Amino acid sequence: MAESCHEMNLNESIDDGGNMTMSVKWEKKEGNIGTLSFEIDQEQIKSGLDRAFQKVRKTLNVPGFRKGKVSRQIFNQRFGEEALYQDALDILLPEVYAQAIEEAGIDPVDTPQVNIESMEKGENWKLTAEVTVKPEVKLGDYKGLEVEKRDAELTDEEVAEELKTMTERQADLVVKEEEAAENGDTVVIDFEGFHKDEPFEGGQADNYSLELGSGQFIPGFEEQLIGAKASDELELNVTFPEEYHAENLAGEPVLFKVKVHEVKTKEVPELDDELAKDIDSEVNTVDELKEKVTKRLKEAKEDAAVQGKQDEVIAKAVENAEVDIPHAMIHHEAHHLLDHFKQDLQAQGLTPELYYQFTGQTEESMHDQMEKDAEKRVKMNLVLEAIAEAENIEPTEEAVDEEVATLAEKYGMEKDAVRAALGDLSELKSDLKIRKAIDVLVDSAVEK
Repeated sequence: MAESCHEMNLNESIDDGGNMTMSVKWEKKEGNIGTLSFEIDQEQIKSGLDRAFQKVRKTLNVPGFRKGKVSRQIFNQRFGEEALYQDALDILLPEVYAQAIEEAGIDPVDTPQVNIESMEKGENWKLTAEVTVKPEVKLGDYKGLEVEKRDAELTDEEVAEELKTMTERQADLVVKEEEAAENGDTVVIDFEGFHKDEPFEGGQADNYSLELGSGQFIPGFEEQLIGAKASDELELNVTFPEEYHAENLAGEPVLFKVKVHEVKTKEVPELDDELAKDIDSEVNTVDELKEKVTKRLKEAKEDAAVQGKQDEVIAKAVENAEVDIPHAMIHHEAHHLLDHFKQDLQAQGLTPELYYQFTGQTEESMHDQMEKDAEKRVKMNLVLEAIAEAENIEPTEEAVDEEVATLAEKYGMEKDAVRAALGDLSELKSDLKIRKAIDVLVDSAVEK
């Protein structure tokens, strides 16, 4: 019989020398998949059955006994000990599997499919698991790679453009009483969409603020609002994208009935000493603001040059490497990226559903798109891990302490609390190894 998709744990016994041992066999198959065979011995089965009985006993109603008070002997007589097998397996499997993969020396990257080979009374339980493991990386050249020398000089034009942008952020939205909406203006509207004279789901909103030219809505929607005035009632004809997630609307013409409540335009103030203080409370004059902006932009440009060099050398090292990535790793990373994307949307006050509605996307199509970036990220991490291993990089205790201290200061926590939150520090150490691997690439790169 077979039991799928369990997290497993392994069963141990003590040999004559007092060491923990277990019967584990790992057989690599095609690609990154293999079969892990392992057993749960009698001592551990007994422990699992005891724990399972205590769990089941609490809810058991047996005539002649108060609820939760039936003895193990009576239970076995009425139901048979085998009735506890599944619960016992569920309890034991996570522990046994964790020990089995450690003994086999493998690194799983996905939930395994567990098969029960035998669970005979009085015998060890025998199980197998189909396991997808982290792939091996064949490194190519990664030292002495040629990269482009980047210009980190800051121009007066760049400083002026930044000051202009900062000034525009201080602009007020002023209501246009009689004037028509222009590109860049904000309109406050009610709208309702109709397909074949029927309202469709997600096509309605009231008092929605829309900046014309922002590209938030279906192509053609915002353009038709240019020239509109407050109190106008308009009918906008647009066509949904061919790959729109709602099949009944994909590629279909629709009508939006729009009521314009207000038209607002940006009124940009003149940059003077008073505005400079409003922009940055730490300065008193325009000259001080300019000096501060210049320093910040220069540092940012220098950092960008360093980051650009780093990105290029990593990309070349990754390109030179060979690795067969399991799709499960790409799928998990894409899911992680999608979760972050949805959090960013919500931080901007936009629900994923509304975003999908007006971009013609679906969660599935977004996930598929993100798999491309996910594959690059997964390969990059695998290659950097392989470089760290090839260079025998191991973070020192001093480096770990420094990183813990940095995190403690960042989050306003005690160092001991940070260590407790991070557990065995394996993830932190892994991050430090990756950083040192990147240092190896960057320090050996040749700028041309």
